[in-house]
This record gives sequence, structure tokens and C-alpha cells, in this order.
Amino acid sequence: MRQSFLFTKTRKEAPKDEVAQNAKLLIRAGFIHKEMAGVYSYLPLGLRVMEKIVGVIREEMNAIGGQEVTLTALQDKKVWETSGRWDDSVLDVWFKTKLKNDTELGLGTTHEEQLTALMKDYIASYRDLPRYVYQFQTKFRNETRAKSGIMRGREFMMKDLYSFSADQESHDVFYEKTKQAYSRVFARLGLGDRTYVTFASGGSFSKYSHEFQTVTDAGEDSIFIDEKKKIAVNKEVLNDEVLKDLSIKRIDLVEKKAVEVGNIFSLGIRFSDAFELNFVASDGSKKPVIMGSYGIGPGRLMGTIAEVLSDANGLVWPEVVAPFRLHLIALFDKEGKVKTYTDELYQELTEQGVEVLYDDRDQRAGEKFADADLIGIPYRAIVSDKTLAERVVEFKDRKTGDVTKISETELQKILAKKAN
Repeated sequence: MRQSFLFTKTRKEAPKDEVAQNAKLLIRAGFIHKEMAGVYSYLPLGLRVMEKIVGVIREEMNAIGGQEVTLTALQDKKVWETSGRWDDSVLDVWFKTKLKNDTELGLGTTHEEQLTALMKDYIASYRDLPRYVYQFQTKFRNETRAKSGIMRGREFMMKDLYSFSADQESHDVFYEKTKQAYSRVFARLGLGDRTYVTFASGGSFSKYSHEFQTVTDAGEDSIFIDEKKKIAVNKEVLNDEVLKDLSIKRIDLVEKKAVEVGNIFSLGIRFSDAFELNFVASDGSKKPVIMGSYGIGPGRLMGTIAEVLSDANGLVWPEVVAPFRLHLIALFDKEGKVKTYTDELYQELTEQGVEVLYDDRDQRAGEKFADADLIGIPYRAIVSDKTLAERVVEFKDRKTGDVTKISETELQKILAKKAN
């Protein structure tokens, strides 16, 4: 991508009504556009980051046997009445609408109901189990407040996976596999050292569910962490019984703000019973399917990365999700030699499969460097008349700030290494 062709531009200020740091940075850097409170459009740079986050999650879900689908956003009222969750007093975040014939519809907030009803066509015998089905799909929630940028939206993408098992034992095995897969996702995205598996309420389905909470002052949740044991508990469920269950002491816990970037919980037979999702067991008896639900918000992850991995100058993307691997910056000379050389280098790197954002704009060096810091691409290569005379490029690591002079061959070797 030549930066001169990129229709988005950086800006010095974010919208005055924007309070979340993640949104301020992402808007200023040209990754997202605010449509209204809690609703954001993803621009070319932001979409590239989003797709890479989705790619990491997809890899981990496929590795544990997930099968990907896409379910509809429009929801049948009758399906939700079957589970008892159509009523606003039960589920209070609905966006509802009507067809021209006055038939009521809802915009999906989650998809337990729809997928359970769908799986009735595909699960009849123990031979059909287990099944693990997931999707990346836009969700709609009529949140009372939406002040956390893309970390809490009214329209947002969600990866939701649902498991269908024959018994509690096989469900528990998959539940643990998913917990480990989620931990790998957060580690790959650069959040592993500050993201805790956090014990939370299991509701009516189980004693505990598990949240994945990333420590940040921008978080809306409070968690208590035993840093030696790497155990965390949501403030909402912390009591003497929980302390005893987890073999931890209140005096060892540190309270911190955090944002929930994922959650997993057992559903038991709550939806199987409601929709009569049963199967014939090997002994000929009829049994309800045991279910689980597992969610990650790619947009919330993107916002969290922007919050916790940025610095005073802008975004600092991990290599695995950065919109480009290299920001190539040309500081043009009057003779045009720098442009000629940098055009050729850009072409070579692109042909080698390196993702390059080439700043070929006719701007001052200071403006280019400030924009590069704000956009936050992991590596930067600067070509000027001085580096051209020395037959090197100035190479900068965005994360560490280290600057070295290296040859074109050395640059290509560094960029040939794949991100995790």
C-alpha cells in the first residue's frame, strides 16, 4: 500500500465527545470512524488488524475441532420465546424491529437459541456427538451506555462457539481445551502476561464460569488477583466460600481494574430442554445434549491492544496483528534518487510477500515520523540521501525504539522471519 493512495488521513485531534483512549488513538490514526456512540466503521488499516485478530482466533478454534458457520443476524421471535428470553424484562439489550406485515424480529444479541434449534436437524444419535460450532458475526446490543470506544459497542463482531456433548465428562474435557485455546489466543496477541483466567458466576448453569480479564485502568470490571498462584476472581463473586474453593487467602489478593476480553461457561441442558435437543444413547435411552458457550470479541481485543500496548506517541501493534509489517519511509531529495531507489525497494519487498506501507507522500520528515509513530507498525525503514550514500537504511523497532543502520540484505532477512 502506497500511503499516498490511502484515502484515510491521520488527524491531530479525536472527536470531542470521545472519552476512551482506544477510540481516540484509532480514530486519529485512521483505523476506525465513529458513526455514533457505540457504533464504529472499520477503515482499511483497522479492517486489516481486525481480520488478523480473527485469523488468530480462527486458527485456535479449528485446532480444537471447531466448525465455522455464519448464522443470521435477524432473529425469529418464536425461537426466543421458546427459551423465554424474548421478553425485555429477561434480556434487556434487545434491538427489535418489524417486517412490513407486522411480524416482530430481533437483531441477534447472542446465538444459543438459533443454533440449538438448528442442531435439531443434525443431532439424533450419540454417533452425532460431540460437535463444536462457531462463527464470527455481528451482534447488536442496546447498551445503556457506550463510553469505552470499541471495547463496548452497540454493534460489534463476536466469535461465539457452542459445544454439544453427550455427557458432562466429555463436556468438561472440551471446556478445558477451550480454556487453553483462549489463553493461547491472548498470548499470541501480546496480552498473555496481563490476562488472567478469572473465576466468575456460573449463573444457573454451573458453580463457576471463567472470564479472561486483561488488566488495564480502562477496564470496567474489578478483579482480585493472587499473583503468585496466577488466580483471579471477579469482585462480584468474591466471598469466603470462593476463597476456600480456590485455596487462596484474601490477604494475598490485589484488586485491579480489568476488561473482559473473553468468557466461557457451561450451559448444561438449559437450551437442550427448551428446544428438546435430545439424542439416542448407545443403550437406547433418550438423553438431552450437554451444551457450553464460549465468546471472544475481536473488536474488544483490538481496543484492548490499543489501550494497553500504546505509548505516548501512538499505537504499538504486535507483529501478528499489525496492518503492515514494515513502514517504509522515503525522505525525498531534489535529484529524485531517493524516490527511485525506494520505489524499487518497495517493489522488491512486496514481491517477496512482505506487507509494506510505503510513505511516498511529499511531506516533511517530522510529519512522516509522527504519523508512523501514531499508526504503530512494528518496523520502520527510512531512506534518505544520507542513508543512500552509505548504502544502508535506518531501521527502527517501534516497540523498543532501537534505531540501527542495516543493509538492504539485512533488512530482507529480518522481514523474512514470520510473526507468531
